[in-house]
Amino acid sequence: MAERVQYEELMRQFSAFGAVKREIGRIMPSDCPSGSAAVLTLLGRFGDMRMSKLADLLAVDMSVTSRHVAHLAERGWIDRSPDPADKRSRIVHLTPAGLARLEALSERTTQLLAERLADWSDEEVAQLTGLMARLRASFDDSRLAALPPRLPPPAPALEPTTRTPAST
Repeated sequence: MAERVQYEELMRQFSAFGAVKREIGRIMPSDCPSGSAAVLTLLGRFGDMRMSKLADLLAVDMSVTSRHVAHLAERGWIDRSPDPADKRSRIVHLTPAGLARLEALSERTTQLLAERLADWSDEEVAQLTGLMARLRASFDDSRLAALPPRLPPPAPALEPTTRTPAST
């Protein structure tokens, strides 16, 4: 088990990670803020779903989810239809325009990561990806467990690199 000082440093790194999220947020187009991008991403990953499930996955109140969904529907990126099993509920799904928007957002984010991590080896990127997935799993996000992913799962982490990290 890690020493307390290591967990304290990990907490400092979590706090500093906000800068990464802010920079990713800055490259998003003004008509697609982060909440809207999150809805598109979830629909792209898991497919059509009830608004209540979307709110659960976003970990936000239904009113917040409704605002995001309305914003996206106004732009033609998603459609809402009655749930055949419960007419009071709505099913949300991506439109072709929404899928195109999601692909464009993904391309922007991928390009930013490629630029910022250009001096990282493929193994280091894979290792970070694997460790982040493991961290998320350690917190057992049961909201995602009920939905099968539509996209293929990430590749397994590669063996740790022998390269010595640069000191900071």
